[in-house]
Amino acid sequence: MTDLTENLHSEHMVLNMGPSHPATHGTVEFLVTLDGETIVNMDVEIGYLHRGFEKQCENGTWSQAFPYTDRLNYNSAILNNVGYALAVEKMLDVKIPDRCKYIRVITSELARMTDHYTNIGAGALELGGFSAFLYFVEARELLWDLLEKVCGARLTSNYIRIGGVKNDLPPNFKEDVKSAFIKCRDLYNDVDKLLTKNRIFLDRMRDVGGITSDEAIAYGFTGPCLRACGVEYDVRKAHPYLIYDQIDFEIPTGSTGDNFDRYLVRMEELNQSMRIVEQCLDKMPKGPVNIDDPIVRLPAKDHVYTKMEALIDHFIVVTEGIKPPKGEVYFPVEGGNGEVGFYLVSNGSGKPVKCRVRPPCFAITQAMPRLCIGSLLADIIPTFDQINLIGGECDR
Repeated sequence: MTDLTENLHSEHMVLNMGPSHPATHGTVEFLVTLDGETIVNMDVEIGYLHRGFEKQCENGTWSQAFPYTDRLNYNSAILNNVGYALAVEKMLDVKIPDRCKYIRVITSELARMTDHYTNIGAGALELGGFSAFLYFVEARELLWDLLEKVCGARLTSNYIRIGGVKNDLPPNFKEDVKSAFIKCRDLYNDVDKLLTKNRIFLDRMRDVGGITSDEAIAYGFTGPCLRACGVEYDVRKAHPYLIYDQIDFEIPTGSTGDNFDRYLVRMEELNQSMRIVEQCLDKMPKGPVNIDDPIVRLPAKDHVYTKMEALIDHFIVVTEGIKPPKGEVYFPVEGGNGEVGFYLVSNGSGKPVKCRVRPPCFAITQAMPRLCIGSLLADIIPTFDQINLIGGECDR
């Protein structure tokens, strides 16, 4: 027994967790060094999706980028659409109609809610909370039904346009939203009762994956993960865009920056998003939903079919693209995971010279070792769920 330590083989074990692992969703690998089940070191490797978003956008016209922005954070595609459109509109120095601004805010907040429903539901599922997952998937489907009525698509919407939106809201949309929100609030209460005071859920989430506000800022955190640390930063309030400065809503914050606070922040943001949508529907002005400039926004189809000038404008925009002036812009919006920013460079041609996206979960993912070292192997699951990595926006 004198050489017990040698014979027990007590060296650390290195474990490859992912990318072919259900917990890492096929888009990231964790190289975990374990002492028993305690994490003593971790390395994160992304890049398994190979989306090539930026180069794809630079190979097409300015308007052809929208299907690619859809596929960044595909749980809240319209938020990415809005960010890109506002960046190009800033470069063009155009002002969109007020009704268009309200429609963009309504669809953005519905998209934010579907993002949070997916995150909370899937996070509960991976901890064994199957019922909570089913309830929030049902709520998400109700909102996707609404978005389908607006633009014909549920997930990747391709709804926003430079200078406006694809089409106006459908008839009776306000009544449809009210009806859906009644059911969503019932489902919210069900999930709240199932999870928020659940002993098992609390033990798995509280005091796990915590980080201080100073460290979170240093890593570049934004969105719910930053607000869970107690930092009241929201792009909609800090740098108001569209009509967010005219809407009454609150920014929920936590205090510990752990997984449970991230969950609570997202839960309250669901309530705030419903509050924003209801205010916008009550205040919705009448008027056009697109700017009247055929060099920026394609003419209406009935005009293209009946007027020679509209046909020419349509042909030029489709074949040559919109031509913003030379320059560069950066425009941020509040996405489902945090600040989504677009940095665009124009040389005056119909294609971007540079289209750079600032994805929120890229900065947060780099902090996974800081969040997990010292915790148990099983704590990777709730932590990874609550940072809400989406491969489409994270991969470079």
